[in-house]
Amino acid sequence: MQTNTISRKIKLIGILFIVLMTSIILTTIYLNNKNKKDALVINIAGKERMLTQKISKNIFYLYHNSDNTLFTELDSATIEFIYNLNSLKDGNTLTGINKAPTDLIAKQISKVDILWSTFYANINDFRENIVKRNPDNEVVLKNIVNSVHNTNITLLNEVDKLVFMYTLHSEKKAEYIKYIQYIFGLMIISLMFYSFSQLKAMEDNVKKFFEFSKKLAQTDDNNHLEPIKIEAEKEIIEASDTINCFISKLNSAMDYSSSAIEQSQNASIKLEEITDEFSKTINDLKYSSEISNKLDKTENIVIQSHEDLINTTKKLQLLKNELDKLLESCKI
Repeated sequence: MQTNTISRKIKLIGILFIVLMTSIILTTIYLNNKNKKDALVINIAGKERMLTQKISKNIFYLYHNSDNTLFTELDSATIEFIYNLNSLKDGNTLTGINKAPTDLIAKQISKVDILWSTFYANINDFRENIVKRNPDNEVVLKNIVNSVHNTNITLLNEVDKLVFMYTLHSEKKAEYIKYIQYIFGLMIISLMFYSFSQLKAMEDNVKKFFEFSKKLAQTDDNNHLEPIKIEAEKEIIEASDTINCFISKLNSAMDYSSSAIEQSQNASIKLEEITDEFSKTINDLKYSSEISNKLDKTENIVIQSHEDLINTTKKLQLLKNELDKLLESCKI
């Protein structure tokens, strides 16, 4: 019961809300960053597909046209393809790209890398032969161009599969994020219901306490008061114990005063009986004046004691009246 306090419950609810909201915020930030990285990876993988087509197009144009500017585009596209492929394969701390998230994607990247090795070898062969182009190597150039065309189709298909795998992985992660959001939503709703139930329980306990207190103040029985009995939080229990302590002392005082009044009344009756007997004895006795004087003194002592008991009884009655007034004042 000592740990069942109102302040503890309120602090617990507050801490749970803070922890839950902090977790939601941090998780949302983390997942958003992951989504951005996934979008970047998908964009890079899709760009690889475009670069293979660009390389093939430049080779085709160079084969049919002698334009040196196309060499620059070919080299630029080749370097960018290699850089992106290495980033997908090994990760890149500069761009924030991690290694392949699954084994299937890693295997597909390896497959693309193998095809690229053949494709890259054809690119280098084409550059060497196109620079020293003559009728003798025309057949070689044509075969290289055809090989580039055929290899490009296969490489393009495998890059498409890689893009599809990354996209599928991102969609699954999005579904996972959605489930996490649902879980957090259920946790928030559960915490709201828990908070409401705890606050309602505290409110009910406070109402019970006030009902007991009101019932205590409005009771018509001034002889004995019933203590407050309630199961609630520590603060309410402590307040109830304080009131019960006052009730216990008040009941004890009332019992003591009632008992004292009753005893004094009984003593007064006994003294009256003794006085009557003394008076009767004095009238019957015909002794000397000395004996009569002693008896008179004894009678005076008895009368004085009787008067003292009557005064004591009156004072006790006044005490009881004051206690009754105290109870009546509590009802107002």
